[in-house]
Amino acid sequence: MNIALILSGGVGTRLGGDIPKQYRAVGGKPIIAYCLETLMNHEEIDAIQIVADPVWQGFISESMNGSEWKQKMHGFTLPGENRQLSIWNGLQDICSYAEEEDAVLIHDAARPLLSAGLIHDCLQGLEGYDGVLPVLPMKDTVYLSEDGKEISSLLDRKQIFAGQAPEAFRLGSYCRANQALMPDRILTINGSTEVAVMAGMKVHMIPGDERNFKITTAEDLQRFERLVTA
Repeated sequence: MNIALILSGGVGTRLGGDIPKQYRAVGGKPIIAYCLETLMNHEEIDAIQIVADPVWQGFISESMNGSEWKQKMHGFTLPGENRQLSIWNGLQDICSYAEEEDAVLIHDAARPLLSAGLIHDCLQGLEGYDGVLPVLPMKDTVYLSEDGKEISSLLDRKQIFAGQAPEAFRLGSYCRANQALMPDRILTINGSTEVAVMAGMKVHMIPGDERNFKITTAEDLQRFERLVTA
């Protein structure tokens, strides 16, 4: 069984406005609907669990319709204090109906241009591994600064990669990795794969997708609007 865990509990403060960015309408539908439609229509995805504030859960359900939504949408999860606690809450709900060796695919609602091909690559990439992370190579020269003012050293960009979502994990081992960080250390986690690395899980890097960017700033939103309305 392959379960998609969609993170939609953020408030999107860096973008401003009255509503979280993932619920803004672009091209006639909310941003979250783009990745949800891709997941609903993907033959390898069996269930969808969404982390969202209760005030937006009805809005999400009303925005989606059709037999695929009713068949695959399994339920909502309450957000946590930070991103990783939201994931932990979702994992606990998923564990109530999934098996140890099932795959959980973690994705951000604010990454609307998720492709069917990347979903497939993440799930296939789990073969022989505990987790999968799509990455992009660094194009720019990368420097290290220990004080934020002066260059301390030059880093080898061939050894540095930018992580994307979705990230895929074996449910059982990833749940245990998160549980080991409770209750306090989990609050320091910045990325989903960080937990797996800390636990010694074997994580497979696969090529990411340049179009699969996260909407964080106003410029990101404008870029997305240009792509879907062109």
